[in-house]
Amino acid sequence: MVSDFPETRDSLLLQVQDPANREAWDRFVAVYQPVIFRIALARGLQHADALDLVQQVLISVAGSVERWQRKDANSKFSHWLSRVTKNAIINALSRRPHDRGIGGSAGELQLNQLKAIDETCSLVDHELRRELYLRSAEIVKTDFRSETWEAFQYTVIDGLSPEDTARRMGKSVGAIYTARSRVMFRMKEVVRQLQEQLS
Repeated sequence: MVSDFPETRDSLLLQVQDPANREAWDRFVAVYQPVIFRIALARGLQHADALDLVQQVLISVAGSVERWQRKDANSKFSHWLSRVTKNAIINALSRRPHDRGIGGSAGELQLNQLKAIDETCSLVDHELRRELYLRSAEIVKTDFRSETWEAFQYTVIDGLSPEDTARRMGKSVGAIYTARSRVMFRMKEVVRQLQEQLS
């Protein structure tokens, strides 16, 4: 449930910065561990190497999280944390031995490296959004009757048309649209709450 997360943004920040607060760290790991793992796989690492990368990134974050300070009202912990996470992933990936030689000039190599960094940054953002969606789905699914959730799943996740879903479920098309809208509205609320709690 949503109440399993810290109530305010600053409370999560303070809790994660406290090395003695294991519960806050566990919450952080629960969100970021699958994100980092999926990114590692997407960047071509094998399963075992991806697990190693997860540990490297988490160690890097754990070693630097205590130094974060709010500079002004616009400073966001999530921005800092995302940057640290991205840098740790990029550093770990750039230290990997390459299986094949790469030709070209130094300029080409630098451009390729910058492109890889941009791609990794985009992957971090994408996978974090995906993880927040998956976590919100777990929360929201318990808020609705099973047939309401099924209407959402068929139309949004499985990609069936509302008409096909209505026939499959024995409901009116209007009921399918209503169910889907209710779940989508609640999902957006929960994703926003989760994002705020990580800020």
